[in-house]
Amino acid sequence: MLHRRQEIETTIEKVAFGGQGIAYHNGVVIFVDDALPGDRMKVRLRKVKKSHAFAYPVELIEPSQLRIEAPCSHFGFCGGCKWQNLDYGTQLQFKKQHVIESLEHIGDIHAESVEDVMPSPLIFGYRNKMEFSFSENRWLPPEELTNPDINKHQFSIGFHVPRFFDRIIDIEKCWLQDDQLNRILVFAKAYFKDAGILVYHNRKHEGILRYLVLRKSFAFGQIMVNIVTFKPIEEKLREFAEKLTAEIPSVTSVINNVNSRFAQIAAGEEEFLIYGDPVIREKLGEYIFEISANSFFQTNSLQAENLYRVVESFAKVENKTVWDLYSGTGSIAIFLSANADKIIGFEILESSVENARRNAELNKIDNCEFIAGDIRFSMEQYSQNRPDVIICDPPRSGMHPKVVEMLLAIFPQRIIYVSCNPTTLARDLTVLKEQYQLMEVQPLDMFPHTHHIESVCRLEKR
Repeated sequence: MLHRRQEIETTIEKVAFGGQGIAYHNGVVIFVDDALPGDRMKVRLRKVKKSHAFAYPVELIEPSQLRIEAPCSHFGFCGGCKWQNLDYGTQLQFKKQHVIESLEHIGDIHAESVEDVMPSPLIFGYRNKMEFSFSENRWLPPEELTNPDINKHQFSIGFHVPRFFDRIIDIEKCWLQDDQLNRILVFAKAYFKDAGILVYHNRKHEGILRYLVLRKSFAFGQIMVNIVTFKPIEEKLREFAEKLTAEIPSVTSVINNVNSRFAQIAAGEEEFLIYGDPVIREKLGEYIFEISANSFFQTNSLQAENLYRVVESFAKVENKTVWDLYSGTGSIAIFLSANADKIIGFEILESSVENARRNAELNKIDNCEFIAGDIRFSMEQYSQNRPDVIICDPPRSGMHPKVVEMLLAIFPQRIIYVSCNPTTLARDLTVLKEQYQLMEVQPLDMFPHTHHIESVCRLEKR
């Protein structure tokens, strides 16, 4: 009988969706953090259930032959990209297997139609947006823990350490952003360390500085720097903006977002323009999109264009009426607009719909309409004019059951399901397969060195 804090030796057999290694011990499945297939490990159990348990490594007895040297000095402590120590080709194989296993085990769908994963054009420096947290409670790596002269209450900018919401690992260089954004990170750290502006404390709810959010346009090279604070500090940020833009002229926008809520969210309910323009512009295909501080945009710009081209080839929208569910800022609808007869985008966030309308106007597109409101009710209001094709790009949690029911009631000829979570994708397809056949699945890697995987599915009416 296994119990919490017990230590056992085991061999990792495979990787689960979520990135944990899977081992077996006396019929119990054990999910192990930071493990790769082939690792022989001593692990300590941290949670035990009837049929499975969770553990973390205590000692790597014999490393897997799959392991390679991770380039990042923060690897192993930062939870951002846990597969840097795994060859990229092997990462893609694991991700494809996760899609297949989810479809077969959860949805009872035979997945012969799953293609090889389309690799990301860049595997480092691919992100167009990064969020860093300010802190005066720096997480100490093991080599510093035993040093009595080290003070953990030091100013830092970085990422939350897994399972420690109030501890920040100070980041010198993040390999997922390019050199320019890393230069801004170093500049901001040096400036705010000496600026005398208090860091926000998550427990006491005191202080000012909360997040440093960096966004970059790959097409035009524009950079937005957003300082998220607990209270407005417009005047104090003007000197920062002046010095930053003198050092890095590609910064075209400095924003102060104000989040006075206790929730740890790197977005604000108020926004103040400190320098430059309130937006940056990105280009996908022939279309230009304005990106504001709080608007959603696919994080991997280069791969996003490939994603939309897959959607375009699957959807076959020529002279068709198309619905785009969870349309966000309208990027998919606008990308498909040249060939479609009419596209209606449904989105719950009014701010996203405003962005979508502005992007359509920017690209001189007049056959896209964007509807704000709960998708369940909006679809019903428009159901008299049924579409030929429906495109769904829901959040990680998948579609609401009522939305799936509405899809079956509206019964378009073709459904294109874009998913960032193969488990909720499989759950929704379990319902849709009663009336639709899954024809093909194209996974795409939007986030190299993580377990995340995007999939585009084409379903045809039976």
